[in-house]
Order: sequence, then structure tokens, then C-alpha cells
Amino acid sequence: QVQLEESGGGLVQAGGSLRLSCAASGLPLNTYAMGWFRQAPGKEREFVAGCSWSGGSIRYADSVKGRFTISKDTAKNTIFLQMNSLKFEDTAVYYCATADRKYTIGITKHTAEYWGQGTQVTVSS
Repeated sequence: QVQLEESGGGLVQAGGSLRLSCAASGLPLNTYAMGWFRQAPGKEREFVAGCSWSGGSIRYADSVKGRFTISKDTAKNTIFLQMNSLKFEDTAVYYCATADRKYTIGITKHTAEYWGQGTQVTVSS
């Protein structure tokens, strides 16, 4: 059984930082592409950052480039999202997800297979 468990969300002032974690069980992250997505109230879920199965290919949404960093620790079977210079518009529930098959480069919300329960990030202006 695959489980993804996010942690690290919270309330932070604009300009601050947070680090999200997503611990996976039942699925080896060194063979699956992983990603972070977010959903704000009244909006569709959107892609934030993705990491290929090998970790060699990383992609970010334009809105977070230069501020967010995705990384993977295969020994801990965990991925991270370091979020710096947070803005009010970054407020959302953040989800981690795995691709639907092994050895893929990218991940989208349509190709994601397993999802975590989400963690709330609130940025006060």
C-alpha cells in the first residue's frame, strides 16, 4: 500500500520561509517521478515543482522559480520543497504526488497516481 505523508506547513509572514516534507512508504522514490502541487480556495490544483525519477531533471512553475527548491533524499524515501520569499499568493494546500509509472521524467496532475493528504500553507501579508 502506497502512502504519502506531507508535513511542514503552517502560517508564515510574507517574505518568510517554510520547508515541506513528503515521506513515502510502499513505493521507492528512486524509480518514480515526484511532484508538488497546490490548490488555493476556489482555484484548480496546479503544478508547483517536479523531479524526475533519477533527480536529474527538475522543473518549476514560473510563479515559484527562483524561490522554491525541490529535492529528494532517496535514503529517507522523502522529497522536500524549500519555499523562500513566500508571498500571499502562495497560500494554498500543498500536495505531493507520485507519477503513475516508473522511470518517467515529468509529472503533471493528470499523470499523478498517488497523492498525499495535503498540508496547509498560509502566508500573511
